[in-house]
Amino acid sequence: MRDNIIKILIMIFLMLTMNVKADDNLETVEIGQKYYEKLLESWNSIFPDKNRNAAGPKFFNFALKQSLAIDDFIEYNKLYCAVSGSLIDPGEVPDLVKIYEEETNKLMCGEYYRCCLPCSCDLMKYAKTRKVKFTFDKTDFELNVLTIKDPCQKDNFPIEVNRNYFCKENKLDKNQVFTVDDDLVIGLLHNAAECTESQLISIASNETTGQFCEFRNNQPIEEVKGGMGDIFIQMAN
Repeated sequence: MRDNIIKILIMIFLMLTMNVKADDNLETVEIGQKYYEKLLESWNSIFPDKNRNAAGPKFFNFALKQSLAIDDFIEYNKLYCAVSGSLIDPGEVPDLVKIYEEETNKLMCGEYYRCCLPCSCDLMKYAKTRKVKFTFDKTDFELNVLTIKDPCQKDNFPIEVNRNYFCKENKLDKNQVFTVDDDLVIGLLHNAAECTESQLISIASNETTGQFCEFRNNQPIEEVKGGMGDIFIQMAN
């Protein structure tokens, strides 16, 4: 009898825990939906010519200027693809990716919200991550931003991208984008930390971040197809 009571209590506890998690997930999606709609409403002011190609930096800078709490800022940065500039539906499941840290060259693992499979591949090969302090509600927080080198002096800046969204003459336009030591910030690496062996195994064995990305990232640039093709690669390479 006593054993049965214990089993029932354990089952009740598990059910309550699952309900709490479900409620938390639902609340997160609802918050994300609110900000997703805000991005849609602000689309024409962010992109006057409606060209969002590779425009992750514009979304990041827009979110940073919204005077948000830290949790809301993080939610904002789950709603766009830093590589392509596409919007992402609230509640999407991120990829676990590995990115080299600029200052230390350590591999950092974290979650990346992407619109399509190739974007995770391009990010892992061409982006870096850096720890940056931000202040929200008078409190400092350290976040891992995703960066690429300043593309503004490139002779082969991709014609599919609105250069005026990022550059003023041959320098990054700091009124339109956020920079760190003259690197261009394109988005956030979520829940980032130095990679563990199990994370690296998980990334390598994943159908997308493993086999598919290995194939894509070993192709000559002119042969890269799918996703943004070579548009982001031209900017970041």
